[in-house]
Amino acid sequence: MRPQVELVHELVRGIDPLDALEAEHRHDTLRWLAGTDDVFRRAKPATPPRHLVSYVAVIDHVDRSSLLVDHIDAGLWLPPGGHVEPDEHPATAAGREAREELTIDPVFVQDPPRPSFLTVTRTVGADAGHTDVSLWFVLAGTRDMPVTVDPAEFTEARWWTHEEVLRTDPHRLDPHYHRFITKIDRPAP
Repeated sequence: MRPQVELVHELVRGIDPLDALEAEHRHDTLRWLAGTDDVFRRAKPATPPRHLVSYVAVIDHVDRSSLLVDHIDAGLWLPPGGHVEPDEHPATAAGREAREELTIDPVFVQDPPRPSFLTVTRTVGADAGHTDVSLWFVLAGTRDMPVTVDPAEFTEARWWTHEEVLRTDPHRLDPHYHRFITKIDRPAP
């Protein structure tokens, strides 16, 4: 296993699953990482057909809200994020995506940065049909922080309270966002 894939393997192994589905995604991802070094997207939209993504979950912990973007291609409200470049550290990708897609300087809630959540998802919308293995990094934010979104990718960005997220039809959001909110809102052990 090449060093960058071993690093991803260690990050995934360090995620404490919320539930049986995240445990299944973790097991599936660890098996995938052990079986291939071809985990980074090399060509758009889907070469290889399964590849790594870093999500950037910007959370205002004071008022329990999340910044989501209305993604044009997916037709869903999602956390910002994008594909991890070949041999790029997933946290570096998360920081890069925060700067490119929101024009913010990332403030990771964990030091060193590590993912808080893991999902394996078949894509929908314009780039449907491939599988994203997504590492979710949590960034600290506030509702009043200035944000500028890329109009080529998003129609808008807005803050959602966690209660509002949980009341929203899950088909309008990333399919795992309700579970993610449940995980980050649970009391620390």
